[in-house]
Amino acid sequence: MTDDETAQAIATLRDPKTIRARCEVIFAAAEADALEHFALDLSQLDATADYVIDIIRDAYPSLDVPFHSRWRHFDVGGVDRWATLLQKIDDRATDEKVRVAFDLVVPSVLLDAGAGPDWHYKEEETGQTYARSEGLAVASFRCFTAGAFSAYPIDAYRADAAALSAISDDFLAKAFQVGPDNPLVGIEARAGLLRRLGDALTAAPDLFGLRNPRIGNLVDTLVDRAEKSRLPVTTVFAAVLEGLGPIWPARTDIAGIGLGDVGRHPAIQTADATTGLVPFHKLSQWLAYSLIEPLQMAGLTITDLDALTGLPEYRNGGLFLDSGVLRAKNPADLEKAHEPTDEIIVAWRALTVALLDRLAMRVRDKLDLGADRFPLVKLLEGGTWRAGRQLAREKRPGGEPPLRIVSDGTLF
Repeated sequence: MTDDETAQAIATLRDPKTIRARCEVIFAAAEADALEHFALDLSQLDATADYVIDIIRDAYPSLDVPFHSRWRHFDVGGVDRWATLLQKIDDRATDEKVRVAFDLVVPSVLLDAGAGPDWHYKEEETGQTYARSEGLAVASFRCFTAGAFSAYPIDAYRADAAALSAISDDFLAKAFQVGPDNPLVGIEARAGLLRRLGDALTAAPDLFGLRNPRIGNLVDTLVDRAEKSRLPVTTVFAAVLEGLGPIWPARTDIAGIGLGDVGRHPAIQTADATTGLVPFHKLSQWLAYSLIEPLQMAGLTITDLDALTGLPEYRNGGLFLDSGVLRAKNPADLEKAHEPTDEIIVAWRALTVALLDRLAMRVRDKLDLGADRFPLVKLLEGGTWRAGRQLAREKRPGGEPPLRIVSDGTLF
């Protein structure tokens, strides 16, 4: 395989159009009842749309739904932590405030993989205790504001390559209050992800700066890539994959190059090196969505929001299993945990992406809203993630997802 062929294969697998197209192939197999693990019942999709709409109206009666992003979690407990931090840096220029926002949100998203059912974080500042995504958000926020990611003692509010590369497993465990009675799934993998993030910043000076590379310098790169203050969300996503691609565990590779969040499924047949491969890039898309609001603060208009996909994780996927749109053909599959690379999980995630697109159309029709007013990123927030969590709580103690995944703290 030539270098050009390798580069083309990787580019194909990083294209959001490929994510959708290959998920649609697996969806078509489900429609033909040709999947080993799942049966599809689209007659349940209308009722699922109604359930999601009820969830949306309960949380956002005016239908003024914000974007699905990490920023929502920083407000948990009714505490606007970001606003408090902004007050502390009120004397800084707007572009520097946006850099701080990037420095905060990128590590927080990368630390957002499933925490497991037994971990919690008690926030000293409020006395409140949080778990799961909200707990991880608050823990990472407090880690950031304490200067854990800064290489400059006089400026805590940064995320620099030097500091990130030096994060130890023990330090992160202590910062996240991990112990024998408070286990966090994949703490070592999470710390390793931050160290590789630091290394990636150093390896990409065109994105993060040559001297004292910093996550926040990506703001300047993206502003430069905008045209007349307009920036497609796919450009943000491409920069995330370009700069942070090397940090992901190499579950799948082409010519020795790790592909990140890419699975395998036999329904995908192509004539090139990408045959059998299904890209998802869930955390990278979640990160791109989470960078929209800081970029808007920088004066940019982010366009083509629906070019990215719905997020193939266990809350969105669980919604379709718990609502009956999907059914596991073998009930025993619901009784055991599966590796993220297992065919059943790859199929579940692909079906989730395809079904989220269809659900979005149903919800928009019922609400009489177009995609411009109600893009997919708002459906996720309003929305499907919230509905998936609520259904899980109704059906199982502790709100566990209907299909369990063995997590290493770097994928979901």
